[in-house]
Amino acid sequence: MSVGVSVIEPGPVLETLLHSAARTAVSGWPDEQALAELRRSGLLATAVPAEYGGAGGDAATVNSVVERVARVNPSVAIILFQHFAVTMRIVEWGTAEQKAALLPAFASGECLAASAWSERGAGAAKKNIATTGSRTSDGRWRLNGAKSFTTGAGVADIYLVLATTSAAHDDREARNGQNGGNSQNGQNGGNGDSLYGSAGQSFFLVRGDNPGLGVDRSLDLAGMRGSATGFVTLHDCEVPDEDRLGPLGQAPAIIAAVRETGATLGAVSVGIAQAALDVAIDHARRPGPLGTQAARQRLAELSAQVEAARAIVDSAGRRLSATPGTVTLQSKIFASATAEQVCLEVARMLGSTAYVAGHQLNRLIADARAVALMGPTNDLCRELMAASWTN
Repeated sequence: MSVGVSVIEPGPVLETLLHSAARTAVSGWPDEQALAELRRSGLLATAVPAEYGGAGGDAATVNSVVERVARVNPSVAIILFQHFAVTMRIVEWGTAEQKAALLPAFASGECLAASAWSERGAGAAKKNIATTGSRTSDGRWRLNGAKSFTTGAGVADIYLVLATTSAAHDDREARNGQNGGNSQNGQNGGNGDSLYGSAGQSFFLVRGDNPGLGVDRSLDLAGMRGSATGFVTLHDCEVPDEDRLGPLGQAPAIIAAVRETGATLGAVSVGIAQAALDVAIDHARRPGPLGTQAARQRLAELSAQVEAARAIVDSAGRRLSATPGTVTLQSKIFASATAEQVCLEVARMLGSTAYVAGHQLNRLIADARAVALMGPTNDLCRELMAASWTN
């Protein structure tokens, strides 16, 4: 974590989020009371620079906070991670006006952010999205399309929307981050960048109260049930050009820079794995099958696996590798696989004790499986890594 950072501790809000996790697992709806507490907690300020009223936390700080929240409530941790992701994109690519208008509101908890990239039929790589942005006669943008699996749908105050704004052109221009923005980060993405997004795509910051934006939360998810994941529709949704984020038509440069920061969904998986291990250790302290020497030794092995996952997530956040983007991808793959393995192994060890629909471990298993499917999916992470080796 950065020297001199005023770190916000998530401790006071954790008990509220723990109780919320059990409720939302049954209802399938986000807990408005818990989200209101999250806004008041100061955690939304974690990734906001100090000059805008934030804590000035780097990716390592973000990963640490997300892990601690995921340990009690993975659904809220996903919402929080997406908020941090949009915050960091604005810090990297936003204009002075965008930073001044949004970052203080993020820091205060007034404004919660979400990403709206995915679409049905577009695939994990987001290369053939149907959402379009067209210029109006007065220089504004009119967005039309539909986004699926948007975390924070209906509870976010602002959405980072991916849209096609022009015909695809040479991907190399987009990867190099030309015409403004953080070009250095755009270049660092590696040769696999063209696998994710297409040149001719742009990002827009769309307010949740925009009359052209609609939300549908009819998705009934197996895991992450309190994450407010749903559909976002854009029907003649008009936004001014000053709400476009980054260079026009060069969204791949922004996307490539995401993994270079070291913030990783693997942090959510580490929190889930630790929560499952906590359940097992709690049972091991009581008389029963987990009190045997064999069970204790297996738990020691599982704890080592969790610590290994935490270590690679920490390495990604601290950018300790010569190829930090690759480690970020590796951290998501390894940590999500570890979380699912630990959850399933603990369930096997507990036997019939965990074979109850409302048991915390069943929620954790479903949540662990969900992370592997979140963008970039684990399969896409593997493709991005492989492309950097073969090109």
